[in-house]
Amino acid sequence: MSSSYLPATADSLAQASEAKTPSEAISILYHILENPSSSSEALRIKEQAIFNLCDLLSQENRAEDLKNLLSQLRPFFSLIPKAKTAKIVNKGIVDAMAKIPGTSDLQITFCKEIVQWTHAEKRTFLRQRIESKLAALLMENKEYSEALTLLSGLIKEVRRLDDKLLLLEIDLTESKLHYSLRNLPKAKAALTAARTAANAIYVPPDQQGDIDLQSGILHAEEKDYKTAYSYFYEAFEAFNALATNDSKDASSKKDPKAKAKYVAKAIYSLKYMLLCKVMVNQADDVAGIISSRGLNYQGPELDAMKAVADAHSKRSLQLFEIALQNFKAQLDEDPIVHRHLSSLYDTLMEQNLCKLIEPFSRVEIAHIAELIELPADHVEKKLSQMILDKKFAGTLDQGAGCLVIFEDPKQDAIYPASLDTVSNMGKVVDSLFMRSSKIMA
Repeated sequence: MSSSYLPATADSLAQASEAKTPSEAISILYHILENPSSSSEALRIKEQAIFNLCDLLSQENRAEDLKNLLSQLRPFFSLIPKAKTAKIVNKGIVDAMAKIPGTSDLQITFCKEIVQWTHAEKRTFLRQRIESKLAALLMENKEYSEALTLLSGLIKEVRRLDDKLLLLEIDLTESKLHYSLRNLPKAKAALTAARTAANAIYVPPDQQGDIDLQSGILHAEEKDYKTAYSYFYEAFEAFNALATNDSKDASSKKDPKAKAKYVAKAIYSLKYMLLCKVMVNQADDVAGIISSRGLNYQGPELDAMKAVADAHSKRSLQLFEIALQNFKAQLDEDPIVHRHLSSLYDTLMEQNLCKLIEPFSRVEIAHIAELIELPADHVEKKLSQMILDKKFAGTLDQGAGCLVIFEDPKQDAIYPASLDTVSNMGKVVDSLFMRSSKIMA
């Protein structure tokens, strides 16, 4: 940065916006910020220059420059109200850095530095918001214990202040965190708290979409796929409106990176809608939903669900295996989809195996594997599990490589009938004893 500066006027901002390259515009905005003037008009122009500068640095993926900008602006922050400082740091610098891909570690370090600074400056309002974002970043980085420790202290503090919007954000993050730790009761409790806070205030569409998406995920965990589908549908509608600029609050109208984020969330919501249809044995509806809702979101995510739905419709484990291999990133690496598809695969495999072994009393495992078109060791392992789970009566003769199926033992009705007779006789004797007692009296 040069020692010269530009006047903090609207003309200087216009000069930056008319610059031929982003680098030139960034240089002009830095020169505006160097202006020592502290008049109300100059401060207003500088504030706008900071937001413009953050947008440009984000577009150019200059994360380190954004980090350094905070220390450069500290003298400026002493001249403006704390609320404006919080807006610039939170909505300007931190949000701009969040739009740069692959900077999660830098964002965590940056947020920790801001928290230390806000403690020293006693800027409670800003600290609480940065700590909330830090907890979300730690969760994404799978540093769950640190995120939980941070949230547990923060949520008590914010509840005392009754800041509903921030409380909603924290409760939603806490729900996601507990879900990641597989603590479903606490995840549901945190989501209920978030919904309670949301009922008392206006909730931006993107945040409402996040609430609906999390609600759908938790209902799907409880195997309530119909309710989960309705929540995923609501989330999809919210994100689709933001992605296509149909919403009044669509910040994506000017920000392509925000639009990309909403498109990604809309795709995931639609993907989970299709998953619910498959899980309730309505795989035939998948193609219709994709053609009516997913025309703008065609890609590997929807292709993966289409392949799974096709395999489920045909009851083909081989097609299921092929889908899992071809779309490993979309199915296996998505923990939500992977968990439900593992359950679906096991159910489908058990149904197919029971159907195949029904005509036999003794059959080679290799023959079953050939019929079901799966590896023999895989089939043997599953048959062993099914015998232990008492899905059918049988045993594995590993020496001969055969499965021996026993006929279901027919329960002899004489024993329960004898017990009923003895029980009834006991009641008769008791009744006679009571009557004789009354006569004797």
